[in-house]
Amino acid sequence: MKRLFAAALTFAIAGEFDVRTTVRAWIDSHHPQLVGELLDALAIPNVAADRSNIRKNAEHLRGLFARRGFSSELLETDGNPLVFSSLTVPGASRTLLLYCHYDGQPVDPRAWKQADPWTPVLRRGRLDEGAAEIPNARALTRVEPDWRVYARSASDDKSPIIGILAAVDALKAADLAPTSNVKVILDGEEEASSPSLVPAIGRYRDRLKADLMIIVDGPTHSSGRPTVVFGARGIAEVDLTVYGPKSGVHSGNYGNWIPNPAARLASLLASMKDDDGRVLVKGFYDAVAPMSDEERRMLDSVPDDSARMLKTFGVAAPERAFPKLQQAFQYPTLNIRGLASAHVGAGARTIIPDRATAAIDIRLVKETAPADLMAKLRAHVEAQGFHVVDREPDDGTRARYSKIARLAVVGTNTNAFRTSPSNPLARALVDAITRVYAEPPVMIRTAGGTVPIAPFIDALGFPAVLVPIVNFDNNQHEENENLRLGTWFDGIVTIAAALRM
Repeated sequence: MKRLFAAALTFAIAGEFDVRTTVRAWIDSHHPQLVGELLDALAIPNVAADRSNIRKNAEHLRGLFARRGFSSELLETDGNPLVFSSLTVPGASRTLLLYCHYDGQPVDPRAWKQADPWTPVLRRGRLDEGAAEIPNARALTRVEPDWRVYARSASDDKSPIIGILAAVDALKAADLAPTSNVKVILDGEEEASSPSLVPAIGRYRDRLKADLMIIVDGPTHSSGRPTVVFGARGIAEVDLTVYGPKSGVHSGNYGNWIPNPAARLASLLASMKDDDGRVLVKGFYDAVAPMSDEERRMLDSVPDDSARMLKTFGVAAPERAFPKLQQAFQYPTLNIRGLASAHVGAGARTIIPDRATAAIDIRLVKETAPADLMAKLRAHVEAQGFHVVDREPDDGTRARYSKIARLAVVGTNTNAFRTSPSNPLARALVDAITRVYAEPPVMIRTAGGTVPIAPFIDALGFPAVLVPIVNFDNNQHEENENLRLGTWFDGIVTIAAALRM
């Protein structure tokens, strides 16, 4: 076994390892082009509901792929267009479909530490560590790895799109062609749960045929090493409302007599988890399948730096039920993502509120169905003595039941997906990255977040893996979203390795 590994390493250093050196040299000599194309892309607002600017994004990106020799077009849908590009490689026997999204999360400009979230700002490091802004970013001839670009979609998900283009450019400059046919699909509604993506398959299935989908989205492992993720959790969202009086009443006149819905909601939520963070809803974990020995070894091999992550997030300790992050990813979650009842702060009033609401998200694993966990959550609420309604309670319902709650599903549920690490194409991808870096990538069985294209993957019927290429501390979905340039440059090398698999 040791001799085989030594032989493989010798081949890597003598052959494919040159891809890393060659691509990095190209990147280092093309900083102005790379950063300039990224800044141009980031300057176009890209909220999915902003149809005019979304189309500007789509046309801009279509042009970038066309200039690289791709056949590129807009695929019209009932919503925002998909940008589809393809590159046929003579002699290639397989096809890769790379997926990214070009829309981004909505913004609250007041919360950003810059004038406009769509006017990119280059800084010498992390904003929260006081890094200074660098003026005239487009005039720079060279940038440093720790410098960061701050803008909406800097990391999620425009930089991966420009990164794919850069990998193609770098290989072409070295007279190295991809070893697979390459297709790229760019989604304009991912941050709105991709409602038009699956319906588009009926119209464009022939274009989308491939052997393996590579999803270029999400953050790399916190170690900064190349990362391959074999699946992602799904999500189901629900608002849980507990009702009190028909309207808020004076807390002095009626306190201790009229039940307080905020207190009842707090008690109900507390019944759903123990002090260690384990969900107490009956049967919540029942469907989770045991892992194979290979999968357990893969989890144990992930080099999580728990102390560093906890310090970054300002938290003293993780949940005791799941002390290891990778272990936590293998189970569904029950997360309270927001609470609302009456008023706080300067607007607070001395009242018993009319209602209290908890916004809840449930992260799903491959084996758990959203309808099943929703039913178990409802049964738990009922077991705590609540009458569960599907709409606002009327006077008759209020007169009959003392404790009333409502569970309202929010948005569209998204299933989880997972590809076996033993899949031959998944193994080929891992082997390609290993050859280029002379060490294996970090391999993650399931990502904690959700990529809302599991129905797309299921409908297309071929395996999918994620290859993220941006820094883990990128403020994804939050204000002051950012991209660490050195991580992105390494990610371009990783994409080049995938194209040469």
